[in-house]
Amino acid sequence: MFFKDVIGHDIIKKRLIKTVKDNRISHAQLFTGQEGSGSLALAIAFAQYVSCLDPKESDSCGTCVSCQKYMKLIHPDLHFVYPVATTKNITKDPVSDDFINDWRSFILDNPYQGQEQWYEYIGVGNKQGIISKNESYKIIRKLSLKAFESEYKVMIIWLPEKMNQVAANKLLKIIEEPPPKTLFLLVSEDPGKILPTILSRTVINNIPKIDKNSLFNTLKGRFLISNDELKKTVQLADGNYLQAVDLLSEEENNLDNFRMFTQIMRLCYAGKVIEIIKWVDEVSIKGREKQKSLLAYALRMIRENFMLNLAKGQNEKIIQLSGEEAEFSKKFYPFIHENNVYEIAEEFNRAHFHIVSNANSKIVFLDLALKIIKLIKT
Repeated sequence: MFFKDVIGHDIIKKRLIKTVKDNRISHAQLFTGQEGSGSLALAIAFAQYVSCLDPKESDSCGTCVSCQKYMKLIHPDLHFVYPVATTKNITKDPVSDDFINDWRSFILDNPYQGQEQWYEYIGVGNKQGIISKNESYKIIRKLSLKAFESEYKVMIIWLPEKMNQVAANKLLKIIEEPPPKTLFLLVSEDPGKILPTILSRTVINNIPKIDKNSLFNTLKGRFLISNDELKKTVQLADGNYLQAVDLLSEEENNLDNFRMFTQIMRLCYAGKVIEIIKWVDEVSIKGREKQKSLLAYALRMIRENFMLNLAKGQNEKIIQLSGEEAEFSKKFYPFIHENNVYEIAEEFNRAHFHIVSNANSKIVFLDLALKIIKLIKT
């Protein structure tokens, strides 16, 4: 990972690079910042720069053997520790190495993800991950070996606040007196929960929230959305890249739901069965999560249009509709009234239940559409 891939934090990047150039690298450093601030991404970029065989003025070279391996997180002198828990496949004494392939995929996909996303990714259910005493034994064993290729052995510990007391005490001595050319990078979201004796032995890098300009420019390069919407998202995200992506992904999903909903309502009203079948084919190839999202969205639109009908199109302030939704609803709301709203809502609820129950989506959505044809004209 390059420094250029880390959003913002230019001052911190320059300071970290200077420590390498001045040969003043602290052997134990804490990167602490809120979720979505880029603390982990920054720690990995720093580790890659430290190990780069031909470091440039402001970033690692990206072409040497070390960088090539770091970019895949497979360098033999790069080690990771992170909280884990038992799963269906790993039922006893789990450690980080049991999940290393999952971890690499998870981080390479998005290094700004948090612990909730990590637990969901490895499928631990409602269990909370920990860094156990078994992990500390493996850390000590790994770091007792000589470096394979690089000058430094790097140990990145993500969420050290998840260490239990035994693990923390066992690591205290090696963090205080590490083997030569060993670099500990601790990445924390809640340093107040780290053992104070460990905390006192680290150089602390406080990672602030991502500045608004850097976040805006990064999002603008990824999402096709208006500047006004981007500014609104940046404001709501409050320096959290993960939150910003979630907000924009939800917005994109809502736009697709709006398109699919308005399309099927118009086709049902017109009774165009051939076009309805094509619509069913399109929705049936979407994942079940998107299908459930569409049905939930449809229920909200039915409710809002019924409320608008009761108000006879007036008092629009009580209706929670966006611009395009409001324009569509001006013509749609007369068709959602007390004579059909309950039956329509029931059909969407029934379809949602069947999708959750893994029923055949083509049958579910075609059945739904054929029933809506009748109900929309009631």
